[in-house]
Amino acid sequence: MNFQRGKQREQPEINLIPMIDVLLVILIFLMVTTSYSSFSELKINLPQAQGEKLQEKPASVTVSIDAASHYMVNRNPVAFTGVNGLSLELRRAAGSVADPVVIIDADGNTPHQSVINVMEAARLAGYSHITFATQSKPEK
Repeated sequence: MNFQRGKQREQPEINLIPMIDVLLVILIFLMVTTSYSSFSELKINLPQAQGEKLQEKPASVTVSIDAASHYMVNRNPVAFTGVNGLSLELRRAAGSVADPVVIIDADGNTPHQSVINVMEAARLAGYSHITFATQSKPEK
């Protein structure tokens, strides 16, 4: 039984205009209070330095050592007979250069003693500039 035949239910009505007004006020508030970074306003005076440009590359002797302790001086295989023999090979590879840079290019699995042998041979040859060749790990 329906006793309310003549009455219709009122449909709920959502008025969007006040909600839009509130959102606009919030948006304006955020825009006014936000600080923007402006790098163009920063005035930075960088320090200055003057140095001589390196005119030519220094002479170098490359000693390569593999994991089995085989030596190569400037890509020429050398039989290791001792530190004195390796020292003579370094002098022969340097030629007339008085103090070349000795670059030790050793495999990651090379025994430590093999690298020390090259360093000792460079010392006996009178070469004091020794460096090691490395490579960077690839990024994954």
